[in-house]
Amino acid sequence: MGIISKIFGRKASPDVIDTPEKLAAYLGVSAETFTGRQVTAKTAMQLVTVFACIRVLSESVGMLPCKLMTEQGNTRRAATSHPLYELLSLAPNNYMTAQEFWELVIACLGLRGNFYAYKVVVMGKVKELLPIDPGAVKPKILDDWSIVYEVTFRNGTKDVLTQDEIWHVRTLTLDGLTGLNPVAYARQAIALGLATEEHGARLFKNGAVTSGVLHTEQRLSDDAFKRLQKQFQEDHAGLTNAHKPMILEMGLDWKPVALDQQDSQFLETRKFQRDEICAIYRVPPHMVANLERATFSNIEHQAMSFVNYSLVPYLTRIENRIRVGLLSKQDRATHYAKFNAGALLRGDQKSRFESYGQGINWGILSPNECRDLEDLNPRDGGDIYLTPVNMTTRPEASDADNQTP
Repeated sequence: MGIISKIFGRKASPDVIDTPEKLAAYLGVSAETFTGRQVTAKTAMQLVTVFACIRVLSESVGMLPCKLMTEQGNTRRAATSHPLYELLSLAPNNYMTAQEFWELVIACLGLRGNFYAYKVVVMGKVKELLPIDPGAVKPKILDDWSIVYEVTFRNGTKDVLTQDEIWHVRTLTLDGLTGLNPVAYARQAIALGLATEEHGARLFKNGAVTSGVLHTEQRLSDDAFKRLQKQFQEDHAGLTNAHKPMILEMGLDWKPVALDQQDSQFLETRKFQRDEICAIYRVPPHMVANLERATFSNIEHQAMSFVNYSLVPYLTRIENRIRVGLLSKQDRATHYAKFNAGALLRGDQKSRFESYGQGINWGILSPNECRDLEDLNPRDGGDIYLTPVNMTTRPEASDADNQTP
């Protein structure tokens, strides 16, 4: 059976790491938390802040174009004739676009710490990249320091593949081989966020039950108590039954009770957990709809910080792994991959055009290069670089050229 048919097999593998116990055994940590909840990649995504952070990171990288470049002397240009160029910028396989692929890479790194893909190689060139579930791959270092990957495929079969067959991108690592799983190491913070979210949901689900008590001086029989309890839960519990009139008997009296500090304090706890999870993924809070500390004066700098300190580490890891893992040793010397993060660093139109003007006047940019940055067509004569007369190294030569015969 071919390797591709194994990857796309329909039968679920019993040995895939798809349970908290298997995940804990693989990572060497427990999925249990002090809150009593088990935290895995899937349950962590149920927390809004984790979902928002992963989405911001993955979609931000997915929207950036990734191009294969070639460098010859001082000239850099797109390597459009290389087979890897279309794979990186258009479609890495026959069922995913480049945007979807890079989003998956970042999602796996943010939730699992590792991303694996099978390399379809034809005549020494990588033609396709087929993603593999990180939970189905176990990397190992052999005695000769070579790397192998034990892969459990969807049809239940297992195989041992080499570095020449697997493309592996990893995050921060302690052993140089396996990236650290952010969810596993931050499981206590994520569990606390899930627990406070559940507490709030249950609080509002109960509705009238938590907002007051029924009081009477009489002693209710067991039947009367059960009937009252059932009727009250059916007719007055929950938000849908809020503000309905009550019919009380046997001297029953309704006494409202306000939320105490312990019930209301969970709101502050939820805010703290939101900021803490943003810190785990290094995502500015304003990008997950937390605008408490965002102002008109600092939000632009926070956006620049997000690109430089949140995205660039991911982009650099991927670029280096493309050069090492997908290019041949011969091509590594002249080819490299590059994400264009300039689109995320663009300011407002006024600031951009002022910058373009300075770049043209100082001879750093040509008019056509500025037009290209704005997705405009080049114009005739726009490839000329200006040189300020007062900055030339031979002012006397300029004076001689301006003299009329």
